[in-house]
Amino acid sequence: MTPRYVKPLLFVILAVVLLGLSVQHGFGAAWQSQYMYAFAPVPLAEQASAPAANSAKPPVVQEPNTVITPPPQTLSKRVAQYHINVTLRGDGKHLDGEQSVTWINPGKQAVSELYFHLYPNAFQSDKSTFMKESGGQLRQDKATVNSLGHMQLLTLETLNGESLLPRLHFVQPDDGNAADYTLAKLRLPEPVAPGKDVTLRMTFEVKLPEVFARMGYYGDFVMAGQWFPKLAAYETAGTRGRAAEGWNTHQYHGNSEFYSDFGIYSVQIHVPEAYTVAATGFQTKPIAVKDGLKSYQFYADDVHDFAWSASPNFVYAEDAYSDKGIPGVRIKLYLDPAHEGLKDRYMHAAKSALSSYARWYGEYPYSTLSIVVPPKGANGAGGMEYPTLITAFSAEKENPGYDLERTVVHEIGHQYWYGMVASNEFEEAWLDEGFTSYAEDKVMETAYGLEPNLRMEASYMTDPAPLKLQSWSYKNHTQYAENVYMRAKLVLVGIEKQVGKPIMQKILRTYFQKYKFKHPSTADFQRVVEQVTKEKWNDYFSQFVYGSQMADYAVEAVHVKPVEQDGKQLYESNVLIRRHGGWNGEIPVLLQFTDGTKLLKAWNSQEATMRYSELHTDPLQWVLVDPGHTNVLDNKQINNYMLAQLPEATRTRWSLGVTKIIEGLIGSLGW
Repeated sequence: MTPRYVKPLLFVILAVVLLGLSVQHGFGAAWQSQYMYAFAPVPLAEQASAPAANSAKPPVVQEPNTVITPPPQTLSKRVAQYHINVTLRGDGKHLDGEQSVTWINPGKQAVSELYFHLYPNAFQSDKSTFMKESGGQLRQDKATVNSLGHMQLLTLETLNGESLLPRLHFVQPDDGNAADYTLAKLRLPEPVAPGKDVTLRMTFEVKLPEVFARMGYYGDFVMAGQWFPKLAAYETAGTRGRAAEGWNTHQYHGNSEFYSDFGIYSVQIHVPEAYTVAATGFQTKPIAVKDGLKSYQFYADDVHDFAWSASPNFVYAEDAYSDKGIPGVRIKLYLDPAHEGLKDRYMHAAKSALSSYARWYGEYPYSTLSIVVPPKGANGAGGMEYPTLITAFSAEKENPGYDLERTVVHEIGHQYWYGMVASNEFEEAWLDEGFTSYAEDKVMETAYGLEPNLRMEASYMTDPAPLKLQSWSYKNHTQYAENVYMRAKLVLVGIEKQVGKPIMQKILRTYFQKYKFKHPSTADFQRVVEQVTKEKWNDYFSQFVYGSQMADYAVEAVHVKPVEQDGKQLYESNVLIRRHGGWNGEIPVLLQFTDGTKLLKAWNSQEATMRYSELHTDPLQWVLVDPGHTNVLDNKQINNYMLAQLPEATRTRWSLGVTKIIEGLIGSLGW
């Protein structure tokens, strides 16, 4: 999922104000290099000249109606099979569904209970765990008075017709909130033996909320995400380091996303005749129209979720694309009319992302990729990933700048780190969001020449926390997003800085190839890093992944005094450097004297402090820690520089005072 940023503009303003002050007081060069070009707006002319997909525009067709035959290969352990029939009522706000779900026991023990996620119940009242934790707000999207919804199971039966509804009970394992109905436990009449299966039939209805937090309706636009009763993930022994097999069960939280097992989905979707449907997977039958309803048949295998969207206003375009690692995929655009003229840019962004990820990490094995652009006002449904289907940000602006490309690139990245490497987003969200954010930056730099300002992003880290935390254990959404998106990305870049780009690419490719269609853990990733580099990374992971450290290095003090030696006037310069936080390898320290002489020191930084004493013909002018900005985990670079000529009281006052001002402003900003 893509986070929404509101900090950059405020930082630009702050940078301008402090730039003037800093130049006046001798900090000019250091400040300019850090902040001047942090988040400069892209000129409209430059935005408009973003690369087009190719000279030939993709054809615009009336209706996606290509029938595809399921491929013969099996890529995953298909634990669940869903056969769903769902109808969107004429009011566009209700779903009527029936499903047959088969669960195959992947473990070595008999299982007597099943767990189902009933996610729409998060919107049943303001007392649900999701609403209490989110406060009715996610990113910059707020719940409205119409953002109430629910899911009701109408029937739940065995194949013999035995009703199991009396056996179904809502459970709240995370917080004991009796008003939360997003997770249900079903006691089975008979245990399911290892390798055997059980099939249940159920009917259900969903009242969609007005679009909020990924799903719902907005006018006649519908986003059906997390819309059906979905089995929880059953983890076998050894999965993510688990000692004993069992269910991984959590409620729907304000910060958490999703986690489930791979399986097969066969889904019939019926909508009013005027609507067009976008969905996970591909069509296996031609569209049929009867009694005012249009019927679609979709199929997807080796996926762990199924989503769809519908609107009578979609402008549809598609293009066939193949490349190295992409045997052949239909890229399907479902555009809001306001963005019809931008279809080439959407297509180019999708191709750039697919091509890069396939080349760097591995093959994209699916035959379709759908991109849905919600209408203006429905951005709660935007910026989200589902298997073979993503949502871009809504059509709020006529020209969205590079936000258009960045969002598409990010969400397609999730096809790898969320879709195929199926990380547990409840408990280790950084393995998805951090990896996707890292990959997104690489594509934006390669395809569009946009380099990330990592120093600025590091300065956002005002409340670092361990990356391997349950999503709801973070203090709030700001701390969650800062860590699992941005700090996690910086941790990966920090590894890259130490091993180099080719080795880092080998690490990520090895990790993807080893764990695609599985459920890896943080420990699994560390083992891959150590396998590829042939080095131990315990110190790094314990500080920056399992711990909450950043790697702040500061010039604490500078003392210059004249001395006489052999009748000559010399100057003794003493410098104190201090490490605040974690150790991050060798750190360069640059000393410049008034005669232009420069001395570059290399400090391994394992000690808490380092003192330098230099005797030179001229006095020391200034000291700069990490002049090449190799330490991406330094979140307080304002203390990296100190002038020697200022009286110590002035140096101390500026070093501490300006730092406190910036820390206070950063701390007050949100996503």
